[in-house]
Amino acid sequence: MKNNKVLSLIGLATKAGKTVSGDFSTEKSVKTGKGFLALVADDASENTKKKFRNMCTYYEVPLYFLSDKESLGRAMGKEFRASLAVQDENFAKAIMKALEKESSKKPA
Repeated sequence: MKNNKVLSLIGLATKAGKTVSGDFSTEKSVKTGKGFLALVADDASENTKKKFRNMCTYYEVPLYFLSDKESLGRAMGKEFRASLAVQDENFAKAIMKALEKESSKKPA
């Protein structure tokens, strides 16, 4: 599965200071309405996936599962990351567009 464009967009958004990562920060971002997009690693635990699926459905935030913890972390220039939120509407739209173009993935 190639997510090169998506991962590079995540890297750009991170450099611009428009992402937050980690369970607590991602959850806070979604619940406060600052997060325009949530991304969870494919290899995250089922509990984590369910938690974000339910939360993002309730708060009407698009959620995608992609790549793995290591790749998400590397894209952000950090250690492993199971979840992250994009806090910029334009970056979120660009990432969703790239995700849909790349593998016709549907939102979770």
